Amino acid sequence: MNGSGGGGIGAIIFLIIELAIMVAVVAGIWKVFVKAGQPGWAAIVPFYNIYVITQIAGRPAWWIVLFFIPIVSLIAAVILMIDVAKAFGKGTGFGIGLALLGIVFFPILGFGDATYQGAPKAA
Repeated sequence: MNGSGGGGIGAIIFLIIELAIMVAVVAGIWKVFVKAGQPGWAAIVPFYNIYVITQIAGRPAWWIVLFFIPIVSLIAAVILMIDVAKAFGKGTGFGIGLALLGIVFFPILGFGDATYQGAPKAA
C-alpha cells in the first residue's frame, strides 16, 4: 500500500470548515450593517463596505484613502473599529477585538443584542 488516499478528504473537510467560518463572518458583518440602517449587501462589495463602515463609525468618507497607506491603514482600522463598537454601545476593548479578531467579534456584534445608537461624537 502506498497510503495516498486520505489527503483529499482532509482537504475537503478543511475547505468546508473554512467556508462555514467565512459565511458566518460575512453574515455577522451583514447583520451589523442592517442594524445600523445600511444595506446588508454592502458587506460583500469591496471598498464600498469600507465606506459604509466609515458612515457607521461617523468618520468622513475620505478615511477610505487611509486604507491605501501602509502602517497608517492598521491604525485607521483600529480607530474605525473602536468607533463602530462605540456606535453600538460597546467599549474600546470590543473595538480592538473587532479590529484584531473580526472573525469572532463581528458575528457577536451582528447576532448579539447590541443596538445601533448612532455614530459616536467626535472627541
